[in-house]
Amino acid sequence: MDSPAFDLAFEPAYGQAVPVVSGVERVTVNNPGPFTFFGTNSYIVGASSVAVIDPGPEDEAHFQALMAALGGRAVTHIFISHTHRDHSPLARRLQAATGAVTVGQGPHRPARPLRDGEINPFSESSDLSFVPDIAIGDGETISGDGWALTAVLTPGHTANHTAFALEGRDILLSGDHVMAWSTSIVAPPDGSMADYMASLDRLIERQDGLLLPGHGGPVTEPSTFLRALKAHRLKREQAVLARVQAGDQQIAEMVKVIYRDTDPKLHGAAALSVLAHIEDLVERGMIAADGPPSLAATYRPTTPK
Repeated sequence: MDSPAFDLAFEPAYGQAVPVVSGVERVTVNNPGPFTFFGTNSYIVGASSVAVIDPGPEDEAHFQALMAALGGRAVTHIFISHTHRDHSPLARRLQAATGAVTVGQGPHRPARPLRDGEINPFSESSDLSFVPDIAIGDGETISGDGWALTAVLTPGHTANHTAFALEGRDILLSGDHVMAWSTSIVAPPDGSMADYMASLDRLIERQDGLLLPGHGGPVTEPSTFLRALKAHRLKREQAVLARVQAGDQQIAEMVKVIYRDTDPKLHGAAALSVLAHIEDLVERGMIAADGPPSLAATYRPTTPK
């Protein structure tokens, strides 16, 4: 299967509420970057009283834009897809202004414990202070005025990542798990490739009709896109395995070859993605390490070349 047909066409319309589908509006934060695209999408779901999904970072202009977009409507719930600083911190201020309750899978946590001497490279990107008022479980539904959102746990990008299905609409708010413009970064120890791939399979089985992601525009053909995204990840896995079998022992060596057409400024993130694949391959017995998998470890094949 071909690689995903990524869609880079997107108009952020900073400071404005953009109708996406009936009963759903999008307000995009002006925080563009290599991992955020044009910025973080906040969604407003409902009519006379609403839910806000991913209010975004602590940003004065975005807070004012959200309040203007609400137009005096009551906010009953604030849903958080995951606890990265571009998604959850503004929940505190929005809650103080509206009295809404916060909803999420739980506080931030890594996918696995830190190993001896290991530093979490994304610790500064994590909102460690967010604790939801309602810790929602998989398949649990919270309803409001004309809307109902069901939690679909999708760990991988982070351990507490959650997508939210808009009941009766065939729409899934997919957070950073699936985005039309790019693949999602999966960086240990916060992220887990095994979890991410299992979550992809789960969304493939769901067969939603429209995905509304945390960055960029909608995924309009989810079935095709998700299968291509899975194939892309499996192809990257095979590339990592091939480099180990070719004699590359260090992740830095593998990155130079696998990501030779990628901006070197992104090679640090690429190395973490390779590490995520390696952790999964080591767990499955397909390659071996000279200790726990890490960016500095030495790797070798476990099967004949």
